[in-house]
Amino acid sequence: MTTLNTIPEAALDQLFRAARTVHAFQPVPVTDELIHKLYELVKWGPTAFNAQPARYVFVRSEEAKAKLKPALSAGNSAQTLAAGVTVIVAHDTRFYEHLPTQFPAYDAKPIFENSAEAAQATAFRNSSLQGAYLILAARALGLDAGPQSGFNAALVDQAFFPDGRYRTNFLLNLGVADHSGTFQRGPRLAFDEVAEIA
Repeated sequence: MTTLNTIPEAALDQLFRAARTVHAFQPVPVTDELIHKLYELVKWGPTAFNAQPARYVFVRSEEAKAKLKPALSAGNSAQTLAAGVTVIVAHDTRFYEHLPTQFPAYDAKPIFENSAEAAQATAFRNSSLQGAYLILAARALGLDAGPQSGFNAALVDQAFFPDGRYRTNFLLNLGVADHSGTFQRGPRLAFDEVAEIA
C-alpha cells in the first residue's frame, strides 16, 4: 500500500490553518532575492497547456506605489502603501504566443489564437490559479499575504499596462504582518455545506 508523503503539521499550519489575511504591515523590506526565490516556487504550479498566463509587477519603490495609489480604494490604501511589496497579478492576453516552446506536445496555439473567448477564459482562470500559488509560496517562505480586489483595475492597467496586452486580475500585498491590524478570523463553511462525494 502506498504511503502518502504528507508535509508536517507545522507546515500545514503555516500555509493554511494559522495563516491570516493581513491588513497591516511592519516596515520590513522584501528583497530582490526573496522576490526571485518566490517566483522560482510559483513557476512550478500547474496551468492548462502549461500556458502560464500570469504576469507580475512587484510594486515596491515609492515611485511605483505613488503610481498605484490612485487605483486603490480608500480602505485598502494604507495597507497597500505599508506592505513590503504589492504584486499586481495580471494575465497576458496573448499568452498563447509562448505555447510552441512551453507546450511542445502539439500545436495548441490556434485554439486560443482563433478564439478570443477561449483565450480570455483560460488566461483569467489560470492567472487566478497562479495568484493562489503565489499566496501559498509567499506563506511557505515566511511572508504574510493580503490579497485584495478593492481597487480600480482599469486605472491599474492604464498606469502599468498602457499597451493593453496585460490585464490586471488582483493585487497581493506581501510583507511581515503587524498583527495589531489583523481581524478576528471569520468562520468557514462545513464540508457538508459545500461539498459532496459522488
